[in-house]
Amino acid sequence: MPLAIVIAGIILLFILIARFRLNAFIAFVIVSLLVGVAEGMDFITVSKSIQTGIGNTLGYLILILGLGAMLGKLVADSGAAQRITTQLVEKFGKKNIQWAVVLTGFIVGIPMFYTVGFVILIPLVFTVAAATGLPLIYVGLPMLASLSVTHGYLPPHPAPTGIAVMFNADIGKTLLYGIIVAIPAIVVAGPLFSRTIKNVEATPLKEFLNPTVLTDDEMPSTMTSIFSALLPVILIGLQSVVALLLPEENIIRKITDILGDPVIAMLISVLVAIYTLGIARGKKMKEVMDSVASAVSGITMVLLIIAGAGALKQVLIDSGVSEYIGDMLKGSTISPLVLAWLIATVIRVCVGSATVAGLTAAGIAMPLVGNGVSPELMVLAIGSGSLMLSHVNDGGFWLYKEYFNLSIKDTLRTWTVMETTVGVMGLIGVLILDTFI
Repeated sequence: MPLAIVIAGIILLFILIARFRLNAFIAFVIVSLLVGVAEGMDFITVSKSIQTGIGNTLGYLILILGLGAMLGKLVADSGAAQRITTQLVEKFGKKNIQWAVVLTGFIVGIPMFYTVGFVILIPLVFTVAAATGLPLIYVGLPMLASLSVTHGYLPPHPAPTGIAVMFNADIGKTLLYGIIVAIPAIVVAGPLFSRTIKNVEATPLKEFLNPTVLTDDEMPSTMTSIFSALLPVILIGLQSVVALLLPEENIIRKITDILGDPVIAMLISVLVAIYTLGIARGKKMKEVMDSVASAVSGITMVLLIIAGAGALKQVLIDSGVSEYIGDMLKGSTISPLVLAWLIATVIRVCVGSATVAGLTAAGIAMPLVGNGVSPELMVLAIGSGSLMLSHVNDGGFWLYKEYFNLSIKDTLRTWTVMETTVGVMGLIGVLILDTFI
């Protein structure tokens, strides 16, 4: 019976979001309340459980996602994203253009939310394709594969960061393992797959072919752009590597533990970017701060959706459902990593949003963590599943379709197959990594 109530609650969540287009945060709160009451909790207890879940989830995340949004905005507005793109394309040349856009998507995608990265980089991809005479899909899809992978796998993006908080996973290890898994996933879903669909013709709408392109003097240098965009990865990654090599009492280990703390790393990165991408470029502090403020206002709804998922997770724990599911799955012969991936995949197909799918799956899969399975790999398994089978109920599907001006059929055979390849390759990578950890 407890499991039937949860399934009914998840179905209701799907219907509210997909059929009635209800805001995801409101839908999460309604479903959390109904599931809690149906499981035998009184309204006041459920209300307190929801408050606890929201508070515990947002307490840490609001710092990471807020600072991450600020960094992404600074990278975009300063022209650093454009500099990285143009320089990599120039260095790699026409023959290796796909690898240039893959690397660009990866570098820019780490600090920048998916939609922002898409809107910033797609016009530049259009320009590159027009200048080289190569098919647009051949040039653009590898970059989108990179953006999708960073969005689904890597902190500081909303879903992987939120899931890591739920599972008490180490952010540094999640990032390190995520990069290892990401590389083959991007290669197969991007450059290799796009070579099989060169015959798909994309004719982007004219309004997307005239982006505002900064002059060379208006952009920061290549090194400054890459350093500013990747500083969080450098600091967090360094901490994870040093932690494997040096004992806790070592002074270098203590310093890197401080600098590599995700909140400290993001704060340092934003402060550095304010100078390198703003003040040092001759911008006034007010102009830079206005840019930063607009970035934070843009993630408000993302934070609320994550908070709603945290509320549902807490209700499942407080009502005893998580323990019930855990006991039921103890005898299962299927790998917890595969189960978590499957749960995320099903929710992704029904709801569409990768963020909602990942966070909802995390709440359901919570009991699977701690049975000898790495919580960091569980984050990646769910992240991979949350990218699977994107179709007409996913905003990213329509963003891609409209910008590339494709038919539904061609969108399904390019975008949907690419996203599914990313999801499958992610699971394979996680299972391989699991044998070594």
